[in-house]
Amino acid sequence: MILIMLKIKLLNSKNNKKMISTKKTNDNGTESSFVNKSLQPGNTVIKVDKIYLEDFPFGENAYNLILECQGQDLENFDGFFIDKDDESKGKYKCQVGRIKSSQWAYADKQLNDDVFISRDEEIVKFLRTLCYATDSIDWLDGVDGKYETIETLVEALNTDCPFKDKWLSVCIGGREYQNKAGYTAYDLFLPKFSKEGIPFAAFDSENSNSQIFTFNNDTHVKRKVVKNVDSFEPASKEDFEL
Repeated sequence: MILIMLKIKLLNSKNNKKMISTKKTNDNGTESSFVNKSLQPGNTVIKVDKIYLEDFPFGENAYNLILECQGQDLENFDGFFIDKDDESKGKYKCQVGRIKSSQWAYADKQLNDDVFISRDEEIVKFLRTLCYATDSIDWLDGVDGKYETIETLVEALNTDCPFKDKWLSVCIGGREYQNKAGYTAYDLFLPKFSKEGIPFAAFDSENSNSQIFTFNNDTHVKRKVVKNVDSFEPASKEDFEL
C-alpha cells in the first residue's frame, strides 16, 4: 500500500511539472509589461516641448540642436517626475526624451573652393521644416531679419513656442551606449532627410504619412561599445560630419 501511494505521488508530481515560460520575464514570475520611461528609437508620435542649442565640444563654434519631446499618454504609465525638484507636480503619463535634430553637429564647412556649408543656414533649414510640420511657419517668416545671431533666433523660437502641442509622426534613430546601471540606452537623433524618406511630418490620425522612414534597426541605430556614463554618452568626434 505504501509503495502504491509513493508511485501515485511521484506520477502527480511529474504531471504537475512547471513548464518553461517564454513570456514571464519579471523576477516575480509574472508576464513582463515593462515600458521604458524614455523615448526609444522607432516610429512613434511626439510633440516638442522645448528647443535649444547645445555646444559640441569637438568642433569650433559647432552646435547640436536639441528637441525635448514627449510622446502620447499611455494607460497606467508611471513616468519620470515632471519636475524632479518639485514632486508635487506629479509624473509624466508618457515617455519623454531629448532628441538631436541631426546625428551630426552643425558647423561651418568649406568643402572645396566653390562649396561652403553655413552652420546657421543649415539650422534655419531644419527650423523651417519643423515649423511647416507644426503649422507655425508664419512665426518664422514673421521674424525674418529680426535677429542677428542663430542663438537669439532659437532662443526666441523656444520662448514663443509656436510649435506647442503640435503632434508629429516621427522616425527616431539612436546611438547606443551603456548607462551607469549597465543597461543599453540611446543618444537619440532624427535620421537625415533623403530621397528614401523624411524623419518627421505633421501627425494625421486619419492617414499615415508614407514619406516617413519605416524604422530599421540596422539603419537607424548606431551601435558602439563605450564606457559607463551617468546619463547619455558624451559627444564624440564621430558626431561631427566633415
